[in-house]
Amino acid sequence: MELHILSGGAAASLVNSLKADFEATHGCQIHGTFSAVGAMKEKLLKGERCDLLILTQSLMDGLMASGEVRPGTLRDLGVVKTGIAVKHGSPHPAIATRADLQAAFRAAEGIYFPDPQLATAGIHFFKVLQTLGLDVELADRFHTFPNGTTAMHAMAQAKGAHVMGSTQVTEIKYTPGIDLVGVLPQEFELATMYVLGIPTRAHEPALAQKLADVLASHETRTLRTSSGFELRD
Repeated sequence: MELHILSGGAAASLVNSLKADFEATHGCQIHGTFSAVGAMKEKLLKGERCDLLILTQSLMDGLMASGEVRPGTLRDLGVVKTGIAVKHGSPHPAIATRADLQAAFRAAEGIYFPDPQLATAGIHFFKVLQTLGLDVELADRFHTFPNGTTAMHAMAQAKGAHVMGSTQVTEIKYTPGIDLVGVLPQEFELATMYVLGIPTRAHEPALAQKLADVLASHETRTLRTSSGFELRD
């Protein structure tokens, strides 16, 4: 059996941490595609196979309303915030205030972030840059990628030491060579609830439900927290 997942990049480390055990227990293969949530929604709507869907609450609510997701299958995974990253071992700039952010970005040789049109963190981060008045001033330093994981891997490989990046905390924490400085200041905070659900056209809905039960279970609370999710009580 095969189980196909379309998911925002925020859940990649969580799914991959549980993948081997689940495959061994259920005699299946998990095929996961993890990228910008907008791109994952488009793949679903274009008919790409999907047995389990992991997206933001707002996108999933819309898909539920349009009949693309089975009623009663939505489960919360947790809230993910957007953070600031630097290369491992680099000094951590101050990011507590608007002025701190402006100074830090102006000092950076390159700024790495996900797609500003399709990725949740990329859309939000570009709005932050606009609010700070840096979207034009520093445009030649921007390096954008389809998703946060790709952006962080590229930043880790960048030649310059003084580079910065922004994406969701879950994608920063599990990228080798990258350090999490902290989350965006409160005035710029983005806290996104991620949920999972089973598409109406799922090929393996029963198996998908078993994986959903594992991912959102009480037993995975510690793993989800360590992966960067903040859980509701």
